[in-house]
This record gives sequence, C-alpha cells and structure tokens, in this order.
Amino acid sequence: MATVPNRNSPPAILLRESYRQDGKVKNRTLANLSHWPPARIDAFRALLQGQPLATADLPQAFTISRSLPHGHVAAALGTLRQLHLDQLLDPHPSPQRDHVVALLVSRLLDPASKLATARALDPATCQTSLPHCLPLGSVHEEDLYRAMDWLLPRQPRIEQALAQRYLGEGSLVLYDLTSTYFEGRHCPLAKFGHSRDGKRDKLQIVIGLLTNAQGCPVAVEVFEGNTNDAKTVAGQITKLRDRFRLRQVVLVGDRGTLTSARLREDFPVEAGLRWITALRSKQIRPLLREGAFQLSLFEEKDLVEIQHPDYPGERLIVCYNPLLDDERARKRRELLEATQRELEKVVAATQRQKRRLRGKEKIGLRVGRVLGRYKMGKHFAIQIGEDSFQWQRQEQQIAEEKSLDGFYIVRTNVTAPELSSAQVVESYKRLAGVERAFRSVKTVDLEIRPIHHRLPDRVRAHVLVCMLAYHVEWHMRQAWAPLLFDDHERAAAQAQRRSPVAPAQRSVAAQRKARHKKTDDGLPVHSWQTLLGDLGTICLNRIQPNLASMEPFQVITRPTPIQQRALDLLGVKLKL
Repeated sequence: MATVPNRNSPPAILLRESYRQDGKVKNRTLANLSHWPPARIDAFRALLQGQPLATADLPQAFTISRSLPHGHVAAALGTLRQLHLDQLLDPHPSPQRDHVVALLVSRLLDPASKLATARALDPATCQTSLPHCLPLGSVHEEDLYRAMDWLLPRQPRIEQALAQRYLGEGSLVLYDLTSTYFEGRHCPLAKFGHSRDGKRDKLQIVIGLLTNAQGCPVAVEVFEGNTNDAKTVAGQITKLRDRFRLRQVVLVGDRGTLTSARLREDFPVEAGLRWITALRSKQIRPLLREGAFQLSLFEEKDLVEIQHPDYPGERLIVCYNPLLDDERARKRRELLEATQRELEKVVAATQRQKRRLRGKEKIGLRVGRVLGRYKMGKHFAIQIGEDSFQWQRQEQQIAEEKSLDGFYIVRTNVTAPELSSAQVVESYKRLAGVERAFRSVKTVDLEIRPIHHRLPDRVRAHVLVCMLAYHVEWHMRQAWAPLLFDDHERAAAQAQRRSPVAPAQRSVAAQRKARHKKTDDGLPVHSWQTLLGDLGTICLNRIQPNLASMEPFQVITRPTPIQQRALDLLGVKLKL
C-alpha cells in the first residue's frame, strides 16, 4: 500500500502491485483506498504484511441478522428428494407441489395446524430454513388448503408408483386398520364407532393402511367411523388387482379383518388370491374340545401344523407361547379381582341403611358400568331384584378360557412349498410393523390428531399427507438405525431365533446401545425426536458485515461429529 502525498488535499492511499517488464520493476495501481477510514487501512496493511490481526474489534465487525434451524430441514428435504417423492407428486414444478412438499417436511419436523404451519413457512415469521430451501414466497393457510385439494386427485397415481417400487408379484402385503377421534360434528366421514384411542364420546374416522413386508407404507384409505373392519377388505383387493396390477400377492391381515365370511366372499378359489390371518378364540375352543390338537404336543415344541374339515384347503398352524400364557392369566386375574371389588360395592349399596340403592333399572345401570369398564361380564352370573343384587363367578367358563391361554392359530391358504409353517407365523407377526406405523402417525412423531377439517376430501388429504410423511420417516429411520435406539441388526437377531413363536429378542448390538447409551463409534445414541432436535442446532446464519462496502452473506453452522454422521447416513450434504 502506497501513500501518495497531494499538495492541496489529503494523501492518496493506493493498493499497488509490482511486476517486472523488460528487466525493469514497475508498479500498477489496483485500487484507490483513499475513502477508507484510517483504522481499516492500518488493519489491511497489517494483513498484507502477514501480521496477526487485532481481534479486539472483530466481534463488532459482523452482526448475525438471523439464524434459522437448518440441519433437520436439510435431512428431511434431502431424503424426500432422494426418494423422488416430489417427482411422484408431479413431474413438473409448481407452487402447489412446493407447498405439498413443505407440508410433508413440516409434518416431520413440527406437526401443527395448518394456520401454525403457514406461519412457520412464511419468510417473515418462519421458524426454520425450509422457506429458504423452497421457492414458497409468502404463505397463507389458504395456500396450504389449496395444495391439499391439488394433492388428493393425484393419490391413485402416487400409490400406484409406490406399489411399483415396493411391491411385486408374490410379495407379502400387510393390511391393518386403526381409528382416530375427530373434533367437530359436521364431517360426513365422522361417525360414532369403535374407538381404539379410548375416546368413545367422540366421533371417529377409520384409516386403512397397506404396507410392504417391511412396513413401508404404500397406500392409505379413509373410511367412515362406523365402518366394520372386515367390510374394507374387498376394496383393498380391488386396489391390488386393478390399480396395482398385482395377481399373485399374499395379503396378511388380523383376525378381525380377514374373517371367515370375508375369506369366502372376497377370496374365491378360482381367483388364486392368497392370504394369512388367524382364528378367533371362539373358533379355537371347538378345535381343542374336539381334540384337533393335543396340549401334550407343546411340551417340546411351540408350533404344530394341523388340518381340519371345517377349514378345507387351509393350513392351520397352532402356536403356543408360555410368556403369552402367563400374561393373559395375570391380566384376567387382575380384571376379575377389580370387577369383583366393584360388584361388592354394588351389593353393599343395596344393603346399606341410608340411601339404599333400589330398583332394577338403577341397579342394572350401576352393574352395567362396572361390567363395561372391565369387560368381564361373560365370566359372571348376575341376579338383579328390585332391592337386591347377587353375583357369582362362572368358574367353568373361566377355566375353558384359561385352557386357551398362550395359544393362537394362524390360518392360510398358502401352500407349504411356498411358505413353511415357521415362515407363515413370521409373516403374520409382521403386522406389528403396521402397528408401529399407526403409533408413529397418531402419537409420538406425526401427530395426525386433532382433526378439525369439515370436508371429507380435506380429511382424506390430511391423512395422505401424514402417510407420505411417514414414508419419508420410515426411510430415514432405516438409514439412522445405527444412531437410534432402534435395532439395526434385527435381521441377524431374527435369524438366530429358534422359533418365530418365541418372543423377539433384541440383537447384541442393540442391547449394547441401550446399556451404554453409545454407538459402536462412541457417539451418543438418540431417539428419533432427539436426533432431529440435535440436527436442528445446525443453523443457516445470515451475516451482516458492519462495513458499508461488504455485502451480507450466509454461513451454515459446522456440524458436530454425530450430526455429520447422521447426514452421511442419509447421503445428504449441507448446501447454501
């Protein structure tokens, strides 16, 4: 830096460069820095001379004008794009597609109402970097509702594309249903029905989910809240055969869904459809009474395959789990004792001196509440008079039910060359994967409730958004299994099980993670929510230099080792 004196003005401060030409050293001016303040010139001169910078004023040289959580956004949005889910929504970019993608990612990161989600997506009030990663512009809740209306007609095409990816001829297809309560009274889908959430006083909707054998969601459907589970099966078969063009799949459903009536009507022999389900307790009891299987057979083994003329063309695999035996006996004993205590209170109420409980109707209502609470009415004989009440345990019926403790029978029309008895039982137990999906969607992760939408199509679109969000979460969980408390060596642990009837055991690696709270790499083990929260501490920072000549710029927080490991497992890179 050269200082050139001026006769009638302050000296000029020039940034010059020396070079050699024709054997002579010459100088050329690169910039005129005369307008810089003296402190900046001195600092620049020291920098050019290789002197250490004075850091006392460095914190005042920059201002962080805004920091937005970014790491979890990059992870979720990056996974969604790697799955090409945005392309499945629509091959052509559009504002509606961007809003649906934003809804999916927001449901993963922070489930909330559409109004709260719109606030979190608007650049002026955003809570994450998602609006900066998608060309959203200003976001209003009506934009999100229009995006849901845009999404729903595309559901058949999206599900068909997912089926092509994750299902194939001969594959297992898991199907199960759940219900969830509804807020409000004006949606035609909301009906009083069986509540799996214990909200019997609220209207319900029923949700049916199709997944592949590993529990990856493929299709979802919403039914009225009073729909019988078995009545939904025919529609799923039509979906598999007509929309997904699958002819040879094995549909796995629980005993309340694939009932005997449904199997006769919806699975004609000539159609070649195959299924796996289980018998109800009332169907098992006659088999035991007739001697179709002997209890002594299970002294050395836990599953036996039998055939019975009442179930022609079917294989019945009788399974016995001693732990299930103990659990059912314990639960029945506790419920019976609780019921007896409450019934004794009713007896005492009919015999007390003051305010005695009288009248058959009043006594019956009181007894009905007790029996409805504990569901043990079938084990008690009751007598109600105008001013008396008596009860008695039906010991023979209790003994008959107790004889079935620990037993369950899996039934199928899949032939033995296709699946062995153990493989049939293992396939049926895979329904636990669908239950995990419902648990994630309804409670711990995606929080599908409360549902306030009045229009049936809005309810269906809301459920579809939650299903697609869980589809992304499922893939993220698979990749993150080494960092989570999930069992990342489950397949190896299952291969070492002596029988599929035996309780599932966690692998040695999973037990080690749970015990030490550390991965094999020495990193802390996370749950799904805490790992997302940890990634959220990676921020997109907007830096405003306090120098008029410098433009603001963005910097991403440097990831910690576990954050970098999580991003690497997903194959996601942080980019501005």
